[in-house]
Amino acid sequence: MELLENLRNQFKTFPYAKVEVKDFEQGPPIEAPISIRILGDNLDTLRSISFQVEQILRESNGAIYINNPLNTLKTDLKVTIDKEKARTLGVFTADIDKTVRLAVAGLEVGTYTDDKGDEFDIVVTSPKKKGERFASLDAFENLFINNAVGTPISLSQMASIGFETSPTSINHFNKNRFIKVNSSTQEGILANDVLKEVVPKLDKLKLPKGYSYKLSGEAESEGDAFGGGFITVIILTVFLFIAVLILQFKTFKGILIVLSVIPLGIIGGVTMLWLSGNPLSFIAIIGFIGLAGIEVKNSILLVDFTNQLREEGMELQKAIEQAGELRFLPVVLTSLTAIGGLIPLALNANPLISPLALVLIGGLISSTFLSRIVTPVMYKLIPPTIEVKN
Repeated sequence: MELLENLRNQFKTFPYAKVEVKDFEQGPPIEAPISIRILGDNLDTLRSISFQVEQILRESNGAIYINNPLNTLKTDLKVTIDKEKARTLGVFTADIDKTVRLAVAGLEVGTYTDDKGDEFDIVVTSPKKKGERFASLDAFENLFINNAVGTPISLSQMASIGFETSPTSINHFNKNRFIKVNSSTQEGILANDVLKEVVPKLDKLKLPKGYSYKLSGEAESEGDAFGGGFITVIILTVFLFIAVLILQFKTFKGILIVLSVIPLGIIGGVTMLWLSGNPLSFIAIIGFIGLAGIEVKNSILLVDFTNQLREEGMELQKAIEQAGELRFLPVVLTSLTAIGGLIPLALNANPLISPLALVLIGGLISSTFLSRIVTPVMYKLIPPTIEVKN
């Protein structure tokens, strides 16, 4: 963190350049943690709105490296053809276009294949000054276009040359024109925290009719992640989960006892997210899914061992007590080992990594100790039917 801050201060006033220093991040590809799309038709209106959105981001706490593509416009060379005059002189507009392209960029007229079989494009263009690689405004001087009868007509008689500004790119989203204002976040500040401050101000903007904004970046990525496809995968996983437990215990009571440990882990996972200030993001949900598998594994060990003791003829209360004593230490050691391996990930400042580890650590701590009480009580209340071996 200190290195990043030192580099940012060093390059903050770097002349003739804008240098952005960011930590390496993994995860789904997004343009920026905070990205606000502004949708509408008129580019001038979009530019005006983008300045207001940019100002809101600059006034927020935690937003850095705010980029508005409409802050910098490119300069285009525009050739305006007087079509009436061109028709009077017998010159076709297509011929003017072709000649201008030939003078500026060149026209591809064919390909050449050498002895090795390599192909090269043959481009015809106007001669350039010595040392120049690209065409300059001089290319329009003494530029003539043949009319229908072959008489050369000067370009200056039929067209005027001027300059105009235009955006560097024109983007479309769902067939609607839009521009986007992007921003990163400072170290230790989440994009959702910045959006909590920014969104109410965006809602207060008086946008013209036909113009709107849409959150992109991490907010859109999380929304896509929780789409119908992901929900379907979770439902399928739950059914497979229950199917495996049915094969293991073959009784509804045994399954219910094993699954009773899952809420215990959720308590610890949510508490850890709250203490660390992390939102319930997509990566945190993945952590809860993984946590459920680990919890159930530990619960299966305890319930299965209790069933084995009862099959050997041991009384219910004594089997619960002995299974809890003998299996508690292996479960604790398993959890501590997992927590030790997750600590480096939890200490990572990357918001795409640490929430998963924090959820697992918090859930393992709470489920390991609370299950010591809940699982035996559940087994006592709804004991599965066990056949005693002769």
